Amino acid sequence: MSTLELRDVTILQAGAPLFAPLSLDIPAGRPATVMGPSGAGKSSLLAFLTGMLPEGLQGAGDVLLDGRSLRPLPPNRRGLGILFQDDLLFPHMTVGENLGFGLPAATIGHERRRRIAEALEGIELGGFIDRDPATLSGGQRARVALLRVLLSEPKALLLDEPFSKLDVSLRDRFRSLVFQSARYLPVLLVSHDRADAAAGGQIIELQTHHKAS
Repeated sequence: MSTLELRDVTILQAGAPLFAPLSLDIPAGRPATVMGPSGAGKSSLLAFLTGMLPEGLQGAGDVLLDGRSLRPLPPNRRGLGILFQDDLLFPHMTVGENLGFGLPAATIGHERRRRIAEALEGIELGGFIDRDPATLSGGQRARVALLRVLLSEPKALLLDEPFSKLDVSLRDRFRSLVFQSARYLPVLLVSHDRADAAAGGQIIELQTHHKAS
């Protein structure tokens, strides 16, 4: 099983660090939660890990997956899956077509449809393969978004406050589903809600130096 490592990672804005350098080892099955107020740089931290840091920000330090530095690699070769606050489903595609984006390109034809259908059964959405995403509830859309990430077979999972927009009645159930589904992966969650850290593992408070926008 994989291990995700952060080594003295921080984000610089106009040369000033947003938070104190962060070092962290995240083994599979022991999720870590990085907490801090809005604007502390939590989402920028995840953007740095994925190689998609916005212009105007710079990353410092290193990130390793199974001992290999990810910094020289383009985003699509880093092996990191990320789940956002918004589900980001394509509105002009069916549920199945959305999920197809997560599958390896070598999975084609009937095998592709079979894998998608079986995966939907696993999240209690059997028969939804041809549904329009607009007909899904918020909780159903969240599950489809999670499944799309997992079908891409990431080696580690990053969570950018994916529970924050769900109704309270759905939040606990979806949180449990996410951590159960990713129990064999290193998982890094960023959040400002301490309830999100209920899955256990490490909790790290960002020590901020400078407000992020």
